[in-house]
Amino acid sequence: MNEYLQPVIQFLEQWGWIPSSIIYIAVIITILIENRNPTKTMSWVMVIVFLPVVGIILYYLFGQKFSKVKKLKRINKEQSLRLKKEFQRLEPLMRWSIQNIQSKIGDFSRVFSYLKNERLSSPTLNNDVTLLVNGEEKFQHFLESLTAATHSIHMEYYIFDVDEIGTKVLDILEAKANAGVKVRLIVDSFGSPGLVRHMRRRRKETKIEFQAFLPVTFTSLANSNYRNHRKIAVIDGYIAYVGGINISDRYINPNRFGLYWRDTSVKIVGNAGTMFQISFWNSWNQTDGEPFNLEEGYLRDMPVVAEQLSAVALASSDPGSIGPFNMEALLISIGEANESIKLCTPYFIPSEELSTALKTAAAAGVKVELMIPATSDSWIVHHASFSFLKPLLERGVHVYFYEKGFLHAKTTVIDGKIAYVGTVNLDFRSFYINYEVAAVISNKSFCKQMEEQFEIDKTACSIITLKDWKSRKPWKRGMDSICRLLAPLL
Repeated sequence: MNEYLQPVIQFLEQWGWIPSSIIYIAVIITILIENRNPTKTMSWVMVIVFLPVVGIILYYLFGQKFSKVKKLKRINKEQSLRLKKEFQRLEPLMRWSIQNIQSKIGDFSRVFSYLKNERLSSPTLNNDVTLLVNGEEKFQHFLESLTAATHSIHMEYYIFDVDEIGTKVLDILEAKANAGVKVRLIVDSFGSPGLVRHMRRRRKETKIEFQAFLPVTFTSLANSNYRNHRKIAVIDGYIAYVGGINISDRYINPNRFGLYWRDTSVKIVGNAGTMFQISFWNSWNQTDGEPFNLEEGYLRDMPVVAEQLSAVALASSDPGSIGPFNMEALLISIGEANESIKLCTPYFIPSEELSTALKTAAAAGVKVELMIPATSDSWIVHHASFSFLKPLLERGVHVYFYEKGFLHAKTTVIDGKIAYVGTVNLDFRSFYINYEVAAVISNKSFCKQMEEQFEIDKTACSIITLKDWKSRKPWKRGMDSICRLLAPLL
């Protein structure tokens, strides 16, 4: 056998660089002609050049624009056409709502116009919004809402663990489904493998309509890069929950993991529930679940629940979106800031647009404050995040490291007039790859609570100065730069 292999081995040793070079050049040309964001293009090229072989494999698994994305774009277009008539019918009401919002918060109302024009969300008034800090507050409200449900429960979660809190939620869902309440549950197949197995075993005996989003198999491994990172629940069509808190014991303090988990969610009661229902309906239509008609009691008009302005809209994006809607919605508000911008994120791998917006705002005299965890659940992401901090510090952005535990909140509050609470991290993955959603909220007392909570969290932080950052050891700065090369994957 060696006799036959010897000539092949000799040929590869002498001439193997030729086919290898052709493969590398072909992949790089493919990346270039895809007309990606220039930063992302260069990142992928550097990954492939500096990580031979491994870079090609990573690009195959995570970098290609697979046919799945084309399918998702087609689905988005079809669903947008379905909603077009409804948006046209509501146009006069939406214009009136935006004028009302503008009279209270000025040009910040532009983000509501943007979401309307992109047919992502109608601006809704008449909402009661409650800030929920950590799992301790979220689950107290959440379990009560589930128990009181009379018509429908729609849930869409990235992580749903079959642990103590997960079992409590499942028991309520089972009881409600058996009582005639329509219960539909979507979980991400990659984020919730335990629940997927659990529900498959109980498929015949449960009345819960369950779907695993984008199932991961060997043949679909390359497409597994696209994950449903949303965490929303809609109860009876008018009660909604959204934020960073998944269904898992680790989000409740204290927990058996010994790690304090700092997170944020929001409970919304009112007309915004309609937008959450439509969001869930869009996701359900991308699974194999039996279709349902939104007009069959799933959309509710609420009597007056809020006296002061309480405007809520929904910003959502996915791999099939024609643009990074969540990032663009945030940029609109950042551009209107006059006084302060307070951001919390567990992962900070900003796009060039976001980084520029924050630096420009700080240079223009806006107090820009960024809070990230001092330690992370991902060593590579953490060091990659560090590589983006120096330019911000040089332009006057205040950076804080949260040290009490793991900061997982994904929030922004600007000038005390507009707030974002959702599932969106300030990174490439949330902006361009994952299914994400955020509530855009304009409510004076809610925004004040958000600002006050930010100040409370600052007491558990260390502030990072430019002098401190420049004095870091060279090998640490080098590690940051190396990890940054993997930014397209993070």
